[in-house]
Amino acid sequence: RAPYFAVVDLENGRISKVEVVPNSGEHFGGTGHPHDFILKSKPDAIIVYGMGPRGLNNFQNAGVAVLKANANTVEEVIAAYNDDRLQELTEGCHQAHHQD
Repeated sequence: RAPYFAVVDLENGRISKVEVVPNSGEHFGGTGHPHDFILKSKPDAIIVYGMGPRGLNNFQNAGVAVLKANANTVEEVIAAYNDDRLQELTEGCHQAHHQD
């Protein structure tokens, strides 16, 4: 699981604000899911390396685009997002600590 989330606001395709938030969710055992916290901020999209099927379904059901990261830094990921180079994540992983 990710130890932190970067919450990024964009204005006209440029980063206007970045907030790094610790992942305090203890989602093992069915409670404290990080997606509950993230959905409260009403994102248009989230960009991840991987995600479990329950979280993926929750974001999809809320109408949030779930995209697969293909870079190592926030700046590189945002550039890929702005250039429409990120693919949709279509399947959740079943391992607790999965990263591609």
